Amino acid sequence: MCRTADANVFGESDDLVVPEKQANKASPTVATESVEERGSTKGNVDQQATDRTQCRNSVSFGLGGVRKAARRDKRMRFTALLHHITPELLLSSFLDLKRQAAPGIDGVTWQDYAKDLETRIADLHDRIQRGTYRAQPSKRTWIPKADGRQRPLGLAAVEDKIVQQATKTVLECVYEADFLGFSYGFRPGRGCHNALDALWVGLTSKKVNWVLDADIRGFFDAIDHEWLLKFVQHRIADRRILRLLRKWLRAGVSEDGQWMETKVGTPQGSVISPLLANVFLHYVFDLWIEDWRKGHATGDVIVVRYADDFVIGFQHRSDAERCLGELRERFCKFGLELHPEKTRLIEFGRFAAERRAQRGPGKPETFNFLGFTHISGKTRKGAFTIQRQSMAKKMRAKLQEIKASLARRLHEDVSVTGRWLRSVVQGWFNYHAVPGNFPCLDQFLTDVQQLWRRALRRRSQRGRRWNWKRLKSLFTRWLPKPKILHPYPNQRFAVTHPR
Repeated sequence: MCRTADANVFGESDDLVVPEKQANKASPTVATESVEERGSTKGNVDQQATDRTQCRNSVSFGLGGVRKAARRDKRMRFTALLHHITPELLLSSFLDLKRQAAPGIDGVTWQDYAKDLETRIADLHDRIQRGTYRAQPSKRTWIPKADGRQRPLGLAAVEDKIVQQATKTVLECVYEADFLGFSYGFRPGRGCHNALDALWVGLTSKKVNWVLDADIRGFFDAIDHEWLLKFVQHRIADRRILRLLRKWLRAGVSEDGQWMETKVGTPQGSVISPLLANVFLHYVFDLWIEDWRKGHATGDVIVVRYADDFVIGFQHRSDAERCLGELRERFCKFGLELHPEKTRLIEFGRFAAERRAQRGPGKPETFNFLGFTHISGKTRKGAFTIQRQSMAKKMRAKLQEIKASLARRLHEDVSVTGRWLRSVVQGWFNYHAVPGNFPCLDQFLTDVQQLWRRALRRRSQRGRRWNWKRLKSLFTRWLPKPKILHPYPNQRFAVTHPR
C-alpha cells in the first residue's frame, strides 16, 4: 500500500472533491454523520473484513488493514491489492456463487467446477498472480421486463465470477469508506427496505413539497469505460487490479455464437458490475448532489439512491427546477441521460392535497420507487404520512408469471404445485408486507387462489369436483395468510441509524 495523497488524477478537482465525511461509528465521541445530518450508522463500518461464507464462519483475509487505511485517509491510493486475492478468498468466493445459476459461454456449471476444486483454485490463483488469467466474453441472454420489453443480461463463466467476486470483496474494503449514506444499492448490510425506510423518514420529517423521481436511461449499457477507470484510479493505483477491470470491461459479449465488442457499459448480471456502477455514480452524482444541496439549495433537500434509481425531495420548486436542469448537464458530460418518460417533477408532501384542492379537483400525484407506489396520505388521527402500495404493474406482471407457470405444471401432483406456490406467495409477502399494504397482500392472495382454481378445474373432465369447500381446504393447507412482516419505517430507521 502506498500512502500517496493524489486524489485527482485527471484534473477534475472542481467536480470531484470528496466532502469530509466522518466514518460511521468511528469513535464514541462522534454523534452525527456530517454528510447525512443524522446519527452514526450502527455496524456500517465496523463490519467484518469479509462476508460470511456459506458455512457461516467468519474468515479473515488480511483486509482489515485495507479497510482501516481507507477510512483513515480518504486521499490514499492503494498500489498493492492483488496479493489479497488468495486461494482462500477464491474458494470462499466460489462458495458464495449461486449454485443453480445458468452457465456462461464455456458451459461449465457450478457443480462441474466443484469437481477437483482445490486443483482448479490453485491453478486459477497462479494464473492471476502471473498475469496469464484471461477473461471470457459474457453470454448474452434476454429476460422479459414488466412493461413487455426485454432486458439484456450477461452470463459470465464460473471462473470469471470467482475472480470478480474476490476482487469485489477487496475493493469494497476501500469504497465502503467513501460511499455516502444515501447510497443503498448493492452494498453490504444495505438493501431495498433500508432505502425505502430512509425515503419515508426523509419525506415525513423534512420540509419536502416537491419530489424529483428520476431514472437514468440504459445506465448499465451507457457507462463510459474511460471515465470509469479514471474514477477507480482516484483510489486504486495497483496496475494489476486495473488490468483485471479492463479485461472484464473489454471482454465483449457472445450472442448466438457471434462475438461483439463492448466499448461502453458493463454487463448486467455480472458480479463486479454493481460495484463499478456505484463507483461511477459516486463521482458523477453522489458527490455532486451532496455539494449542490449544501452550497446551492435554499431549502431542505433529501436524497435516496438505489443503483440508477434515485429520488430527490425539495422544499422549494425553484430549487427542484434548477437542480433538474443542472443535473441533466452534469449527466450529459459523462455520457448519461435522464429517462424522459421515467423522470418526473411532482408536487408531493404534507401540503400537496390542500394546494391542489385550491387550484381545482384532482388528487396529489404519486411516484414509484423500488416496487412501491408512494402516496401523500393521512393517518386515522389526521396526521400526514406516506402510504405505500405495491405497484399495480409489478403485481400484474407477477400474476401473469404465476399463471404461465401453473399452465406448465397442469398435471403435476397437487402437493408439488402447492409447495411451489407457497414459496412464491411467501416470497412476495416477504418483500411487500410493509405497514399499510395489507389490502394489496390480500388482493394478491385472492388472485393467486383464482388462478390455481382455474388451473385445477382444467386438469381433466372431472375438474368440476374441485368445489369451493374442497378448494378452501386446499388453500388453507398450502397458501400462507397475508400479514404485515416489516416494522414501521421510522422504527427500523431509528434502530439502524441511532442518534
